Amino acid sequence: MCRPRLLFVLLIVLSAPGSAMAADRVTGEPFATRSEVIAPHAMAATSQPLATQIALEILRLGGSAVDATIAANAALGLMEPTGCGIGGDLFAMVWDPGEEKLHGLNASGRSPRSLTLAEFTERGLEHVPAFGVLPISVPGCVDGWFELHDRFGKLPMDQVLAPAIRYCRDGFPVSELIAHYWQLSVAGRADHPFFLETFTRDGRAPVKGEMWTNEPLARTYETIAEHGRDAFYRGDLARVIARTVGQAGGFLEYEDLDGHRSEWVEPVSTDYRGVDVWELPPNGQGIAALQILNIMEGFDVAGLGFGSPEYVHAFVEAKKLAFADRARFYADMDFADVPVDELISKEYAARRRAEIDPFRAARSVDAGNPALRQGDTIYLTVADSDGMMVSFIQSNYRGMGSGVCPEGLGFGLQDRGELFTLEPGQANTYAPGKRPFHTIIPAFATRNGEPWLSFGVMGGGTQPQAHAQIIMNLVDFGMNLQEAGDAPRMLHWGGNEPTGRTMNDGGNVALETGIPYATRRALTDLGHHIVVNVGSFGGYQAIMIDREQGVYYGASESRKDGQAAGY
Repeated sequence: MCRPRLLFVLLIVLSAPGSAMAADRVTGEPFATRSEVIAPHAMAATSQPLATQIALEILRLGGSAVDATIAANAALGLMEPTGCGIGGDLFAMVWDPGEEKLHGLNASGRSPRSLTLAEFTERGLEHVPAFGVLPISVPGCVDGWFELHDRFGKLPMDQVLAPAIRYCRDGFPVSELIAHYWQLSVAGRADHPFFLETFTRDGRAPVKGEMWTNEPLARTYETIAEHGRDAFYRGDLARVIARTVGQAGGFLEYEDLDGHRSEWVEPVSTDYRGVDVWELPPNGQGIAALQILNIMEGFDVAGLGFGSPEYVHAFVEAKKLAFADRARFYADMDFADVPVDELISKEYAARRRAEIDPFRAARSVDAGNPALRQGDTIYLTVADSDGMMVSFIQSNYRGMGSGVCPEGLGFGLQDRGELFTLEPGQANTYAPGKRPFHTIIPAFATRNGEPWLSFGVMGGGTQPQAHAQIIMNLVDFGMNLQEAGDAPRMLHWGGNEPTGRTMNDGGNVALETGIPYATRRALTDLGHHIVVNVGSFGGYQAIMIDREQGVYYGASESRKDGQAAGY
C-alpha cells in the first residue's frame, strides 16, 4: 500500500499484541508457504529435514530438548557443512521449566595467543583475511555441547551422537540448496590444507540427491562421545588441529585449545508492546535487534502498514542507528566496556529515534553517546514434553569457514577472526586471546514471565534485522508463526562495520519480491539505493508455545531446505 504523502506517527501503540490486521489481509496476498505445524508433546525445527527427524528420534528415546539439539547439530555438521560444524562456535538460550528461567551460553572461541596485532601490521594487512590460517579462532562448539549436556542432558553422549555417526557411515542424500552452496564453496578453498580431501570427491562437490558419507567425521564423533570434550581440546584431536594449522603457517596452538572454556551469561531483554524479547550480550550482535525494536516502538508500525514506504524507511533508518552503535561498541566484554544497559534502554532509543529524518535517507550515521554481509549459519530450535525450549545457533562463518581442515578429522575450521578490526584503539581491535565480534545470535521471547517463542534467523548481519522483523510481524501485523518467517524481508547493508570498513553513501536496501513496486519507487525518492533480491535474507526456524491449548506451533521458512515437525 503506497500513501500519497510520507506521514510519520511518532507515538506508542497501546493496543494489545496481535490485534493488528494480518499481513495477507493488508496486501491481499498470503505470505505463508504452508500451514504452521502443531503438536502436543514436542517440536523441532531445523534447516534440514533429516536433522529434524533425528531431533525427534532423540526426544522419543527420552532425551531432553538439549539432547535433541546436540544430536541435530551433529547431524548438520555432516549434512550442512556449508553452514556449521564442530570447527565453529555456538550460542544458545535454554528455557528451564524447573527453574522457570532463561539461561544463556556463549560458546565462542578466542584468538590465538601467539598471534599479535603487530603480525598483521608487518604483513601489510589492513583487514584480517577471509580465508586461510590467519582468521582461525578456537572452535567453541564441542565445549558448548558438553556445557549444555552437563547441565540439561538426560541421555549419554554416545546415544546422542549415534544418529549422526550412523548417517556419516551410511550416507545421506544432499538436499538442493545445500548442494548449491557446497558447489559454490569449493572453488575458493581448493588450495587450503585438506579441504578437497574432506569435502569433495575427486575435487567435485556433491550434487542434489547424491549420497554423501564422511567416515573421518564418524570417527571424530565416536572419539568425542567416548572421551568427552577433553578429547577435542586436550587429546589427540587437539594435537591434529594444532599440527595442521601450524604446518600451514598458522598460529592456533595446542595451548589455545587446552585453555578454552565456554561462558554462561545472563540474557538481556527489552519489552516490545508487552512481549519481552531476549538476546545474548556481546561479543554477539543480538542487542542490535533490541535497539531496532526500541526505536520502532515509537512508530505506529501497524498503522503504517506492512510493506509501506513509511514502514520500510523507518526500519532502515533505525537499523542504521543501531548498526552504527554495533560498530563502535560491540566487542568481547572481557576487553571492552560495553554499555549494554544504556544501549538497550528506552530513553536512549528515544534520543536516537529523534535523529531520523522522515523525508530523507541518511547517507552516514554516527554512533550514539550512551552513558559512557556475509555469513552462513544454521539455526535450530527444539521443545520437549517437559516444557524445555532451546534456541540454538552454530556456524563456521562464510559458509565452509577458513578452508583449513584438520587432517583426517572430517571437518573444517572457522574463520571468525575475520570480524576483528585491525584499527588500533577500537572496542573490536584484534588482540591475542580475545573473542571476535560475532554475528550469530539466538533469540527468545516471553510473555508475562512465561515462555512464548524460541526463534532465530541465519545470515550474518541479516540476523538482528530479521529478528526485529519477525517480532513486528507477529506483534504489530498479527501474522501467524509461519507467515512471520515467510513474509518478504527488507535488508540494509552498508555503514560502519565492526571490521573497520565504512560506507558513506547510505548503503543499499534489498527488498524481497512481495514488497510493492510503489514502495520501491517512493524509497528511491527518499534517497535510498534499492537493489532487488540481493543479499542473504536468512533462514528462519521457530517454535511457539500455546499454554492455553497445551500445544507447540512450529515453523520453518521456504528460503532453506528445512522442516518443522513434532509429535
